[in-house]
Amino acid sequence: MDVTKLRVYKQALEAFQLIEKIVKDLPLELFDTKRQILRSSKAIPPLIAEGFGRRRSQKELYRFVIEAMSSSDETITHLRIIAKSLFNKIPMEKLRTTAGVYKSVSKQLNKFASTIKFKSDL
Repeated sequence: MDVTKLRVYKQALEAFQLIEKIVKDLPLELFDTKRQILRSSKAIPPLIAEGFGRRRSQKELYRFVIEAMSSSDETITHLRIIAKSLFNKIPMEKLRTTAGVYKSVSKQLNKFASTIKFKSDL
């Protein structure tokens, strides 16, 4: 199976496009947040792909899935920061919808992580 067949991978790629649309409208005052949200959201698909590529090692797969989930959760936090900013001009509904997509990504990754079985080191 190819990583591009994973629903969570496809959703993470599509979600990144939502972030790109949001950050293009952010004011200069939120430049640091813009950089951080781009970094965290852009990291998710490659982490999923790298973990999937190392799926023969359950520990490695688990590690990358957890890192991807952490980046997704970080992206949600950056969306919340943007929503609370006095400089924000992005419609709240757009931010809520995008955060909802990332919550779905995080839930899928959490479920995926819970299915990974570790072999005993005995």
